Amino acid sequence: MGRQVDFPLIFERSVPERRGVRPPACDVPTQPLAELLGEQNVRPEPPALPEVSELDALRHYTRLSQRNYGIDIGFYPLGSCTMKYNPRINEKVAALAGFTHAHPLQPETLSQGALQLMYELQQDLKAITGFAEVTLQNVAGAHGELLSLMLIKKYHETRGEGEKRKIVLVPDSAHGTNPASAALCGFTVQSIPTDAEGDTDLDALQRAIEQHGESIAAMMLTNPSTLGLFDRNARK
Repeated sequence: MGRQVDFPLIFERSVPERRGVRPPACDVPTQPLAELLGEQNVRPEPPALPEVSELDALRHYTRLSQRNYGIDIGFYPLGSCTMKYNPRINEKVAALAGFTHAHPLQPETLSQGALQLMYELQQDLKAITGFAEVTLQNVAGAHGELLSLMLIKKYHETRGEGEKRKIVLVPDSAHGTNPASAALCGFTVQSIPTDAEGDTDLDALQRAIEQHGESIAAMMLTNPSTLGLFDRNARK
């Protein structure tokens, strides 16, 4: 039997008074919600939610999940920050209780294992990249971009060039958060086009360098790019 592609919305499955769960009658004294929350915080009418059984809800959202396209079922060309393949052993390790049961506010005495792992990862990344320091504080790719640009801005300011270095070069194959992060840091974005092969157009880059010269603060390069390509001109 083939997989059903078109099926009703969850609201179209709704049947008045149908419930997924029917809790038992309350056996303690009750108090009106308006008295507990204040009249202004209580809806005059119940929300228009679908009324379906547990099985209907389960089947509906399982069907929806089967319509998702992901790296587990096929090739996905977007290369910058989406749909990366995580080996299953990584997923198993990340699901260990020591990680999933950790809480951001728990004391350091109960976090030594996680802190040791993070420290060793920082040291490994420093050795691999050659950087003087590495931070794991960023919680997303765009957050990392923003921090990098903040560091770049501070670097130019400490050299007395903060008012001069205002241009950030961003290839048009970069992720959309690149120009957004640059603008958020107060930089002006100069877009660099890609060539016919999807790589950074070196002639256009050279023209931008000649035009802006010492006004350039940085160049952002997403690799692999949003086109799903490793830029072959990156070293150049």
